[in-house]
Amino acid sequence: MPQDPMDFEWSYWIEWGREHILWLLVGHLLVSQVSRLLVEKYKPWCLMVYGMAACWLLLGIKGFAVILLHAAVSFAVAQFQLSLLTWLCSLILLSTLRIPAVEETKRKWYDTENEYYLLLFTVSVRCLFCTSFSLEYCWHRPTQKSSHSFPWMLAYVFYYPTFHNGPLLNFDEFSKQMRRQEAFNVKSNLSILIVGIIRIFFWWCLAELMIHLMYIHALYSSALPLESASYWALGGLALAQVLFFYVKYLVLYGVPALLLRMDGLKPPALPCCVSLMHSFTKMWRSFDVGLHRFLVRYIYVPMGGSQSSLLGMLFSTALTFAFVSYWHGGQSYLWYWGTLNWLGVIVENGIKRILSISVIQDLI
Repeated sequence: MPQDPMDFEWSYWIEWGREHILWLLVGHLLVSQVSRLLVEKYKPWCLMVYGMAACWLLLGIKGFAVILLHAAVSFAVAQFQLSLLTWLCSLILLSTLRIPAVEETKRKWYDTENEYYLLLFTVSVRCLFCTSFSLEYCWHRPTQKSSHSFPWMLAYVFYYPTFHNGPLLNFDEFSKQMRRQEAFNVKSNLSILIVGIIRIFFWWCLAELMIHLMYIHALYSSALPLESASYWALGGLALAQVLFFYVKYLVLYGVPALLLRMDGLKPPALPCCVSLMHSFTKMWRSFDVGLHRFLVRYIYVPMGGSQSSLLGMLFSTALTFAFVSYWHGGQSYLWYWGTLNWLGVIVENGIKRILSISVIQDLI
């Protein structure tokens, strides 16, 4: 039975995974386990060299140079140790992905659109990693200088399991865990690997069944069946859409999360099932945990967050969603999406504040 071809993201990453990325991840696993067994002290540098070689192989010398240039510029600006300047640099680097002339130049480097999109997606995710390192550099204490060097930035930026699509792991977490040396246990690691592969295979089979049998995305791409459907049918389609999105990211984040565990790191929790969520706040906290930690640590809390006044909280939340919308591409529908999510979070927090008033609690 033919599959639903309308979900670009799933088709794209599965194709790349089968042809190249899965084999490069297997290579990373071998390098990681051998370095943990023989040269634990040099593991970050072994993985850094492997990540750079994998990047060169898939993206070519020019794609590799772009990512290296982004890292070098971010590190140079971070030397001023000014958070505002670091953010300005990050936004400028991110904006270069949307300049038509630059886009056209990068397209000419590759034979196919898929290769260009791989560079685009990779650089977008690397921008977040560069931002995380640079802000941690701005905030680091003199005693932490050795772990905030340019080689450590390269080890973080070129760490291959999270290279193309995440999940996001903040630099402070990555650095602490990567520098921690633990006894290597072959039996324990093998058990983690086997159980992890079985779980990911189950999720992949479930996603493929949904793609081949449900045709959710094909239905959404045509107005005619949607206009003739009842409200109950539309609600079912919406639920099916978000459930597939959830299963899809169990696979896309599950593979790198497994490799992180094999490397002795603690990955961000995998997405929480959307059927268990009943609020915007829980969705943002529990679906993409790595992105949520990034947004809270580097945008929401520095801008005041929940500890500031009502207006300050509204502003810091709005700034957080504005960045999310811009990072995802900045198209008009993304601004609408970000605004609706912002309104949902604000309404929920407002109701919680009202319900926390002692008079209201007594009435309840």
